[in-house]
Amino acid sequence: MSDEPSLKPAPSLVPALAPQPEPVPAPAPAPAKSSMGRAAALLSAATFLSRILGLVREQAFAALLGAGFYGDAFTIAFRLPNLLRDLFAEGALSAGFQPTFMQRLRQAGPQEAYRLANLVQTTLLVIVGALVLLGVIFAPELVARWGRGFAAIPGKSELTVELTRIMMPFLLLVSLASVVMGMLNAEERYFFPAVAPALFNLAAIAAGALLWFSGVRHSRSAAVGWAIATLCGGALQFLVQIPTLRRSGYRFRLRLDLRFRDPYLRQILAMMAPATVGLMATQVNVYISSEFASSENGAATWLYFAFRLLQLPIGMFGVAVGTVALTRFARSSADLAVSQDIPRPELTPVQTAEFDAALSQVRDTLRRGVRMVSFLTVPTSVGLFLLAEPIIAAIYQHGAFHRADTVATAAALRYYTLGLAAYAAVKVVAPVFYALRLPRVPVTASVLSVAASVVLNLSLHPHYGFRVLALSISVGALVNLAYLLSRFQARYGGLWQGDQLLALARIGVSSALMGFMVYLLDRGFWLVWGTPRASAGTLANVLDLALVIPGGGATYFGLCWLMGLEEIHSVMAQVRRRLRR
Repeated sequence: MSDEPSLKPAPSLVPALAPQPEPVPAPAPAPAKSSMGRAAALLSAATFLSRILGLVREQAFAALLGAGFYGDAFTIAFRLPNLLRDLFAEGALSAGFQPTFMQRLRQAGPQEAYRLANLVQTTLLVIVGALVLLGVIFAPELVARWGRGFAAIPGKSELTVELTRIMMPFLLLVSLASVVMGMLNAEERYFFPAVAPALFNLAAIAAGALLWFSGVRHSRSAAVGWAIATLCGGALQFLVQIPTLRRSGYRFRLRLDLRFRDPYLRQILAMMAPATVGLMATQVNVYISSEFASSENGAATWLYFAFRLLQLPIGMFGVAVGTVALTRFARSSADLAVSQDIPRPELTPVQTAEFDAALSQVRDTLRRGVRMVSFLTVPTSVGLFLLAEPIIAAIYQHGAFHRADTVATAAALRYYTLGLAAYAAVKVVAPVFYALRLPRVPVTASVLSVAASVVLNLSLHPHYGFRVLALSISVGALVNLAYLLSRFQARYGGLWQGDQLLALARIGVSSALMGFMVYLLDRGFWLVWGTPRASAGTLANVLDLALVIPGGGATYFGLCWLMGLEEIHSVMAQVRRRLRR
């Protein structure tokens, strides 16, 4: 889709939380240089590189630590600094900071926008730094709560505490990196923020290779070395983005405002405040899930590996499309965001026209985003569900990771895939509410999704074990997405048009037929191979995937082309452009 020009908000539609500054001669932000599909494709390619390296990293993790004592200890220890990551890194901060940064860029120019960024960075250094210090001090108490079942195994809790203390500063590093990422994305520089996680993975891979060839495997030293590599990778993820930002003219300066007098800082905090409620609900879910998982030896690692594998399509498709969509939302929603409380009859004809045009842009971006992410994730969900076992075996079944671990991880992955499309779509839909300065909507959705997950965990875990912990995440994602879409439709309407519903139906039918082809190819391969899957080695699983995945992919894309889906033509156009270069 080609971008329409950004609308200049009318004076009466200026955000209430941030007073309109005096006009300052400043260049307008650069117009979008590519369509949503093209920008998302570039971001997906960069994310794909990072995710592939991430899979290599997880292979090293599985081989070095396995599922059990050391793998579980690292998984819970790494989960603890990630508890606040949604608030200070990948969640509300990013969604609140980027639109406000873009607003300052438009209204007052880059220097004022950079001043705001410095204020946010300094605030993070103080607040998150204090949280990191508290996490280091109270690591034993945290582990006692989140990994209660570890106490039954001598030394497991103590190792988890040590690893937690090593990795707590990771929270500060990714929080700072998220602000830099938001600044670059606001300037539509998507590539380096997407590639930055690749260095995190490379650091871990290098450390894993060093530990492996040094003979340090499945031991306390291996776990500690892996934790140190994780911290170093977080530092690289932050530092690699700085040169690109410096070329734009940005320089970091300490700017402290502990009284929060700056109106734009208050605007960001006001958008983040409701997310604290959602975070508390998420912590309840994480606490319950962690406690249940710690009661089954290996369960924490099985769930970790399965969800990490699920992050590949979520990052490539959901996060990629959502990142581009957030920039579009932030640029086209200024009029909508501030006119929520203005009765429609009180708007002037010019304001009404601007309002309607902005609403049309937001609707169009949301519809295209939902279609694009569905086009990519629905067939992926089907493929992962049917091929969970050979995928897990090919990637992880090495060293300390055994056949039984493969079967258990594949079971968890299948339950996760039930909510993959919804989980990825939330990454696209939730940003629109932050851009419209309606953060209570995604927070309420998060609370409802967590409540559904907790109810499932409490009621079904005693009967079905760790599998329910994966199923509850999928159910929560479906509840989250359903609430977000219903709220947008109720408030603004125009989301479910005939062509939108028809496109989604075609995606569903194509994915189902692709799944049937995948099933036939998979069964046929093992009949020809002559060895049961349970006793097959890595080579057989790799060959199976090499046959089935291209066959399934060709089936899906061919069906989409025959049905005339707009998204397939966009993908083919991107391929043709690449081949001409």
